[in-house]
Amino acid sequence: NMNFLSGIWWSLPLVLVWATPPVTSSWWYMGAVGSSRVMCDNVPGLVSRQRQLCRRHPEAMLSIGRGVAAWTAECQHQFRRHRWDCNALERGQRLLGRVLLRSSRESAFVHAISSAGVVFAITRACSQGELKSCSCDPKKKGSAKDSKGHFDWGGCSDNIDYGIKFARAFVDAKEWKGKDARALMNLHNNRAGRKAVKRFLKQECKCHGVSGSCTLRTCWLAMADFRKTGDYLWKKYNGAIQVVMNQDGTGFTVANKKFKKPTKNDLVYFESSPDYCIRDRDVGSLGTAGRVCNQTSRGMDSCEVMCCGRGYDTSRVSRMTKCECKFHWCCAVRCQDCLEVVDIHTCKAPKSTGWISRT
Repeated sequence: NMNFLSGIWWSLPLVLVWATPPVTSSWWYMGAVGSSRVMCDNVPGLVSRQRQLCRRHPEAMLSIGRGVAAWTAECQHQFRRHRWDCNALERGQRLLGRVLLRSSRESAFVHAISSAGVVFAITRACSQGELKSCSCDPKKKGSAKDSKGHFDWGGCSDNIDYGIKFARAFVDAKEWKGKDARALMNLHNNRAGRKAVKRFLKQECKCHGVSGSCTLRTCWLAMADFRKTGDYLWKKYNGAIQVVMNQDGTGFTVANKKFKKPTKNDLVYFESSPDYCIRDRDVGSLGTAGRVCNQTSRGMDSCEVMCCGRGYDTSRVSRMTKCECKFHWCCAVRCQDCLEVVDIHTCKAPKSTGWISRT
């Protein structure tokens, strides 16, 4: 999975350029199919099974590119107040790949959120008619019943089962060859990510009848905003369970017998996380020098925790903000532009600011 992630990450510009103009253009699609072998063969890090799927479903690569963008933004949002902030790029270094080479909680989260991002993107593409191989959920037809009474399936239900099936085939392909401890961990966390997207599938309905009465309801299933999946997996990250391989090497068990056995929804990891305080290529750490910290916080974003006890610098800056906002009938809010002077606190660098590398 690490090779797949880094391969798609570094090839995202290629994928997006290759996918222009729009998928709906029939002449483009014919040309894309003809060149799909060239495109797929030039994405680094893909295993044979992934290249086969890429050639068979070339139009899906644009969706996967969108999925990469979605999960990357979500990862950075969830870790924005932490020492490791899911920032994968620094001077051309593939730091995300370094993180994934470890079996830490951060690796568990990245595998889960990236797998979820592919599910979300492929499912959305199905509903929007962008993929030849799928459409709306074909099982949501006819009449059904819920707590509010009878309704008819209509509209376009998100085909989450196809999204999960495609993501499982594509993302898990790298792990099927090894079946070692790390592969089993990655497969578990990949599945947890896929299940998280389906967890927030919700039924939406529209009423039909005189004056908006619900004499007839039409309903469909829709995915929730990806932020819900991110928030859920963030909770799973904080409650991730450390595991060890069992004696026969076919699975794992909890490292500490005081903790419960992990379910299919939990994230699992093998090794403790580094502190991410200083730049270290081997663990994929950028360090926290120059990071903005919160002087009044007592959490992970506090200057004491974020700066790892090194102290922080304070600079006074001026910025324009909206102030004295008033509501005007009807219906506008008007504000003044005010100049605000604030103190910004940034972590001091360690005495040695260069990269640490143990190799």
